[in-house]
Amino acid sequence: MAAHMLGTALSDLLWRKSGRSNASGNCVELAQLPEGGVALRNSRDPEGPALVFTRDEIMAFVLGVRAGEFDDMVI
Repeated sequence: MAAHMLGTALSDLLWRKSGRSNASGNCVELAQLPEGGVALRNSRDPEGPALVFTRDEIMAFVLGVRAGEFDDMVI
């Protein structure tokens, strides 16, 4: 289960978002944490809450996306 942190506590991280994000800023951003986890936040609210996942949790999600397990949510 993901932990929650305030975005202000993670402001020194290098946040990245997909090049497929739309111009209105409706996207999420990810940042790698020094201890190996990954933080995820709403790009429109960088000071707001961020979800923190372990490397294994992110890997499971990415592999599921690559395998098409979530395609029905966007098609």
